[in-house]
Amino acid sequence: MTELTSSVLAKYQQLQAVLRDMQDVIIGMSGGVDSVLLSKVAGLVLGDRALAVTADSPSLPRRELREAESLARLAGIRHKIIRTNEVADPRYAANPNNRCYFCKTELFTRLDDIAAELGFHWIAYGENQDDTGDHRPGAKAAGEHNVRAPLKEAGLTKADIRALAQHLGLPVWDKPAFACLGSRFPYGTNITPEKLAQVEAAEDVLWDAGFRQFRVRHHGEVARIEVDPDERLHLLEAAEEITNGFKQRAGFTYVSMDLIGYRRGSMNEVKPAFIPLSSL
Repeated sequence: MTELTSSVLAKYQQLQAVLRDMQDVIIGMSGGVDSVLLSKVAGLVLGDRALAVTADSPSLPRRELREAESLARLAGIRHKIIRTNEVADPRYAANPNNRCYFCKTELFTRLDDIAAELGFHWIAYGENQDDTGDHRPGAKAAGEHNVRAPLKEAGLTKADIRALAQHLGLPVWDKPAFACLGSRFPYGTNITPEKLAQVEAAEDVLWDAGFRQFRVRHHGEVARIEVDPDERLHLLEAAEEITNGFKQRAGFTYVSMDLIGYRRGSMNEVKPAFIPLSSL
């Protein structure tokens, strides 16, 4: 185990206190470092009164689902996989810039039902202190469903979470950030299960080629690849292999490389379509 600084240790103790005070919790666990850490600590503090739930839908890659199952076992928390169908919601499928609101609303509605069935009082998710002020429509859905954010309540930043995850032996402590496959489309571009499967197949090509931080942005017949700046040379060297894989396995006609490389929220660089929540 790595040693924790006094600051991170204090926040860890606060997180334990928050969870202990909750007495029970259902956690939306995506498989990222935030929700996995929260699940691990909840399992330690609450035992059988903690349940991690992973939402399976066309927007979740199969490799992420398999990893979530493995991580839940490693975290020692009860785990349940549920099927969600946000892609069938025309408001989500229209892909406005508040798309995540509709996805999280479906998830939290389903978790509300599970909580009622089990007699649990709380639902939580992996929002942390660094998420404050970011473009997060899902946070609005969380507020509407009284979903708690224990990591944020304890003051844990992303760096704190990674340090604590490493301390607790979680292999995702250095996992790159991941967003659902719906984030790969320009706002206003209709999202379908077929298009999501196409992106997943293309990203599997990059995964199989050894890339770690990447996105495949879907622009119709064109796939635009974003990789970490440190991996751009690797992408150029493997250009023929990657292009053939994208065409044969994912059905793209053209394959392009984004010269800037991976950056979070690159689809926010154009003016997005927007569905006011007041109109729902």
